[in-house]
Amino acid sequence: MRIPGPEPRADGGVGAVAAAGGLHRYQLWLHAEYGPVVRFQLPGAETAVSVADPVLLEATAHIDKRPERLFEFLAPLCEAGNLQVLPTAEHTPWRRLLLSVLAGRPSHERHFGQFAALATDLADRWAGQGDREPVALQKDLTTLSLRMIGAYALGGDAADPDKVVTAFEEVLTEHLGRLYQVPVPGTEEERARRAAQALAHLRATVDRVIAAHRSGGRTDRSDLIGALVEAGERPARIRDTVMITMLAAHHTTGVAVSWTLHLLGRHPEVAERVAGELDRVLGERPVPDYADLRRLPYLDMVVKEAMRLYPPGPYGARETTEALVLGDYEVPAGTVIFYPFWAVHMNPDHWPDPEKFVPERFLPEEVAKRPRLAYIPFGIGPRSCEGAGLAMVEAELVLAVLLKRFRFRPAPGHEVTPIERFVLWAADDIHMLVSPRVA
Repeated sequence: MRIPGPEPRADGGVGAVAAAGGLHRYQLWLHAEYGPVVRFQLPGAETAVSVADPVLLEATAHIDKRPERLFEFLAPLCEAGNLQVLPTAEHTPWRRLLLSVLAGRPSHERHFGQFAALATDLADRWAGQGDREPVALQKDLTTLSLRMIGAYALGGDAADPDKVVTAFEEVLTEHLGRLYQVPVPGTEEERARRAAQALAHLRATVDRVIAAHRSGGRTDRSDLIGALVEAGERPARIRDTVMITMLAAHHTTGVAVSWTLHLLGRHPEVAERVAGELDRVLGERPVPDYADLRRLPYLDMVVKEAMRLYPPGPYGARETTEALVLGDYEVPAGTVIFYPFWAVHMNPDHWPDPEKFVPERFLPEEVAKRPRLAYIPFGIGPRSCEGAGLAMVEAELVLAVLLKRFRFRPAPGHEVTPIERFVLWAADDIHMLVSPRVA
């Protein structure tokens, strides 16, 4: 049976995506119009098959190949081969090593104090500016997110962390600006020169940290660079891993926290319940300990429901290496399988009233009623996000610090519009009024 979908267009589907307001919204329309499995033109990959049914997704969960053309934009950041499209034989041991660090409690605990200090610095700055002018959440929180992952990826050993942040933003502005055709100041030559200088600075910084590990004989398994050095990875691969780790994490945590605060500002009753939980668990302490996070189940449910409604990475993609069956359809080898995370999360068969913000959806008894892949903010299978556990620790820590001290209210007259810019971004940021919780 032929997979349903819109008729092909001469422009390769670019116009349809633009008319829908972006690829994330186009996916919602496609699945509403054609059902759970849709064939469509994917810019950069000719055609793809999008799957929004979590049961059918199970048939694709084993795939360990990404479509190379869709990830070409990351190639300039890598010296030893694009890490996002490594072949399975090379990817599997590299992923196992990353998981041993990124997913481990020792790593989270080691960096928790530094993350808490960075979050507290931001809270202090917001407290000092008063509540007369709204705060641009995404701007401040993604900067915080980049500082946190920079400290993490470099083991806190960067000589000038702010310069690292600036250099990384310079590189991303250039490369993601090309991908999304976003206007960037300066001529093409000037932008390329700035990006090259920034990339050179980042690689030199990583090299200094590598050299310090080797000379000091450090083998702490909770340290990303230390673990890569111990595993015998060559310097170019270590540099690439640090760059990709920073890329994957630099916006996602900040964006997830921003969308969560956006939702809490519109649901003050939920915000009050989170604040009450924080008061019970922390008492007078303004910052949680690592162990406290397990005692904040409602905060955890709120974060998960926010990422259901606004998944930071709105989609993913794989490429079949053999034919597979999706319900009534056979998909040949070499097909791009598209994962529309947002459409999966808005599937009314598994999420009643999907547009409503209901943290109680993540009570254990409710989770048990749904298919395993009904909630996939970090992707699925062997190419899912290695840093998912770390990202949740960061997000819940930052929210705990902020919600213990502040109330957040939407800025009057400010409209929040989700757009896709590598992550699910708000077109004109998320402006909110921040005031102390003290009565």
